Amino acid sequence: MNISIVLEKETILPYLESRKLLEQYQKAKRYLLLGYFAQVNFKLRQPKEKSIYSFRINKQFRALCVYKKGELRVFAIDNHQN
Repeated sequence: MNISIVLEKETILPYLESRKLLEQYQKAKRYLLLGYFAQVNFKLRQPKEKSIYSFRINKQFRALCVYKKGELRVFAIDNHQN
């Protein structure tokens, strides 16, 4: 998988800023663009037919996204501990 750009839904960045996660998110985003998928635990979620991926921002939060033609589109942030 080759990710050339990571795009966010307009509500994602304010959500991250309000929880002081923006710096950690940007670091995870850099890892994805470099192809270091293991460092952020990038994986396809169940059910696989929906083609929803997730990656780790920190121990508590995950970003949910879809992949199409080199673009990774983040559509939600999930509180993994709830």
